[in-house]
This record gives sequence, structure tokens and C-alpha cells, in this order.
Amino acid sequence: MKQIVLIATTLLILFAINYNIVKKEAVLRNGKTMLLRLAPVDPRSLMQGDYMILRYAMANEIPDELLKNKGCIVVISDKNNVASFLRIHDNNPLKENEHLLFYRNRNGLRLGAESFFFQEGNAKLYSNARYGELKVDESGTSVLAGLRGDDFSSLGTKGIPSIN
Repeated sequence: MKQIVLIATTLLILFAINYNIVKKEAVLRNGKTMLLRLAPVDPRSLMQGDYMILRYAMANEIPDELLKNKGCIVVISDKNNVASFLRIHDNNPLKENEHLLFYRNRNGLRLGAESFFFQEGNAKLYSNARYGELKVDESGTSVLAGLRGDDFSSLGTKGIPSIN
């Protein structure tokens, strides 16, 4: 009986992990590109290698008293796909060019992946990062796809975003 429970638990864990991977791959493949302005960061860690902690400037624009533990905000994108905060989503239909972006409010507003790992020695490539490139689906789920510079061009090779 113990063996059956162990096998069933293992299969359930593997299914859950693979399901999340497939969901994130679908967002990367089919999601809308949205750029979020980055706040200043430090791209080094002795324990984890080279990575950049990401903080999004938009998080500072949203009043804390409007936020729940989690939910969606409504953003609008400009011609360069740079997103700007409009309002907290109140379940009303979205207007043209409005999009949802899921957030969590845990010791500060979190709008997406909070770290970007890259190959050791490539810190200089990403030191000019000004935007986080997110792929966002219709429900507001986002996946970090890369980093971009002031001119909106992709920086370096694609890193490995953290899964939060």
C-alpha cells in the first residue's frame, strides 16, 4: 500500500510540474508582448552566479490601499508596447488596448518574475536593461521573456527567468 501511495504521489507531482511548464510555454508562444520599466537593480550574487533582481517601476505608482493580496491591474500599452498602469481590475469589460496583468501583494507589489538569471560573465550585457519583456495572456498571467534596453532592443541572449 505504501508503494502505491508513493507512486501516486510521485506521478501527481510530475503531472503538476509538467502542467505548469506547458502553461508557461503557451504564454511565451501566444502571449502579448508587454514591456515594464525597470527600477534600478544590482546584477550580482556570489551564491547563485550572475543574475539580476528585477523591480518594476510601475509597482511604485500603485497606491497600497487599492491592493488586495492578489488580483489583476489594468494596463495600457503604447506604440512600443510599454505598459502603463490605469486602474485595479473591477471585473468590468476591458476597452481597446487595455490588458490585464496579474499581481501579488507580498511585502510589496510583485508584477512578474523577480529575477533574471544569465550566463556567468555576461553581467555587462544586461547592465543597461531598462525594460522587462513579459509575455502576457488574456487572463493576465505573465512570463518573463527577456530584458530590453532604452532603444527597446533585446539585450544579449535569452536568460532564464525565475519561476515564482
